[in-house]
Amino acid sequence: MYKLKKSVPKTDANFKLLNDLTPDIKELIETLDPNFFRNRYLLEQVFSKFVSNETDPAVVRRTRAINKWLATERENEATNDRLMTIDGGFNILPRVTYDEFMSFMQHLIIGMIGEVVPEEVYLGIFSSGASTSRSRAFSHASGKYIGKADVTTRAFDTALLVLADSALWSDFRLAGELQLVDSNVLFTVPKKTDIDRCACKEPDINMYLQKGAGRYLRNCLRRVGINLNDQSRNRTLARSGSQDSSLATLDLSSASDSVCREFVFQALPTLWYSYLNDIRCHSTIIDGEVHINEMFSSMGNGFTFELESLLFYAVAKTTAYFTGTSGTISVYGDDIIVPSQMYHDLAYVLSVFGFSVNPDKSFSEGPFRESCGGHYNSGHCVTPFYIRGPVDQLHDIIVLANAVRKWCVSESHRGTLLDYILDDDLYPLWELLSTKVPRCFWGGYDLEDNTRLVSLWKPDRPKRLTPISPKKDTGAGGYLFWHNLKELAPEAPPIETSQVSAFTGRYRSTKVGWDYKVTDRCFIKELME
Repeated sequence: MYKLKKSVPKTDANFKLLNDLTPDIKELIETLDPNFFRNRYLLEQVFSKFVSNETDPAVVRRTRAINKWLATERENEATNDRLMTIDGGFNILPRVTYDEFMSFMQHLIIGMIGEVVPEEVYLGIFSSGASTSRSRAFSHASGKYIGKADVTTRAFDTALLVLADSALWSDFRLAGELQLVDSNVLFTVPKKTDIDRCACKEPDINMYLQKGAGRYLRNCLRRVGINLNDQSRNRTLARSGSQDSSLATLDLSSASDSVCREFVFQALPTLWYSYLNDIRCHSTIIDGEVHINEMFSSMGNGFTFELESLLFYAVAKTTAYFTGTSGTISVYGDDIIVPSQMYHDLAYVLSVFGFSVNPDKSFSEGPFRESCGGHYNSGHCVTPFYIRGPVDQLHDIIVLANAVRKWCVSESHRGTLLDYILDDDLYPLWELLSTKVPRCFWGGYDLEDNTRLVSLWKPDRPKRLTPISPKKDTGAGGYLFWHNLKELAPEAPPIETSQVSAFTGRYRSTKVGWDYKVTDRCFIKELME
């Protein structure tokens, strides 16, 4: 029934099925009755992000994404010029001058983050993302504490001070080669059927510093009720807004790429702007050509998400103050929730700062609201699942089967496994998918788990898929990574002397990405039957 590729180890589950299940899946989904809003919405959305050899070619999607990014930069240039010369007496709101608005917003931000950059901002951490010096295959955080690393000229002096301040690992880092670079590097990732998404690979040490700033801003936002570690609040508010229309949900187009230099300069305290300006990248390499950035920071920068959340929260709070609007305000990146009566005022204010509200994903009237991946109609969850590519691997099948089960049950009734009993709408689809999953991977209970099939039946010896991670440094880099985590979370248990030896050794050679391997060989016979 299944066929393993000769080049794939027998313990690896990353083989393709003999046949792509996508056509059969599409046929079964199209049997849904479109007279019901939830079914109709799923039919509209389920393949909206599908990418395969039969959709627009990768080079076309990439070109469109880069052209859109550059178009946003042209708009950013115009916004920077406009904000530098704007008349302070300009009425940004009725009877509210630009100077009055900015003064209030600046004081609001100072109250949240302070005027001076505190020392804890300098305590960063490496991520596992690709950087300008390391590909994805060698991007595990532990490997970035030793060896070569890139840093921009503007961030070099700060980097030396920060690295030298840690007596434990400065010798390793400073003994390595710090290479000066001038730019980050643009790349694209799949987003929708017709276009990719742009992001940038940052220099290693810049990313370390950026992550420290982002972590601090995240903590400041949490103190005022904005938890960037949890999307559930926005989803709950979106559901409430869909019930009584009291709250509006706003989504901005290319929000991260539209945060302009001049807006950040005018909004942040001087010392904060100076520091963030030093550790960001001022130019981007696009297919070998250098582009001078009009945006302040791009996706891929370690503080972009937190900075945009801070700015959007401050703009929304200031708008609410001057319009006399009371009610809940919440942000998660560019997902903004405000009282419905201030929707149009806020949309206009945001446009002054160079942001554009996406009318297809923003709602202030009617029964529908959307925020942080939650979609609601008259209080009912209608969140669709997405099929993003051909369903032809074991991991893809498990993810989709669990998503189908999740869609078939109401959020308000989820509690025990018995609540996950499938209804008749998509049971044939789940049945098709489940027959392709070896029985040893049945018996899961968490619908968010992508390593086991959620099912009422459970095998005697259940197994799960385990992710294959990028190459780790299990020597000095691994130990220094642990030490860095210890600095960020002092409450972590101390390391035992006997454990230090666990950090010695060689790189573990594995595949990378969202591939999965199997914990043992119990399923091989079943797969090949």
